[in-house]
Amino acid sequence: MNIVKKQEGSELLFELEGSIDSSTAPLLDKAINESIKDVKSLILDFKGIDYISSAGLRVLLVAFNTMNKQEGKMVVRHPNSNVMDIFTMTGFDGILVIEN
Repeated sequence: MNIVKKQEGSELLFELEGSIDSSTAPLLDKAINESIKDVKSLILDFKGIDYISSAGLRVLLVAFNTMNKQEGKMVVRHPNSNVMDIFTMTGFDGILVIEN
């Protein structure tokens, strides 16, 4: 998985590419946790993500809860239809803010 981080003020953007699975989810989790303090807007661009496993969903849920505690927001942008199907099947489409 490739992770590109861009921060402007209190907005943090991660442009992601590849798969988020049990081998790559810890990398994303670490990248988010190292950068999320004092962030008010976390944007995860999924344009390049082709698959997400339960390990990846856990990373999203932890990040979402952290942002809520910080009174911030988290947005997942541009998920493809396969990833969107996973969000729908797991109920994450009702939890996350998703923008196409």
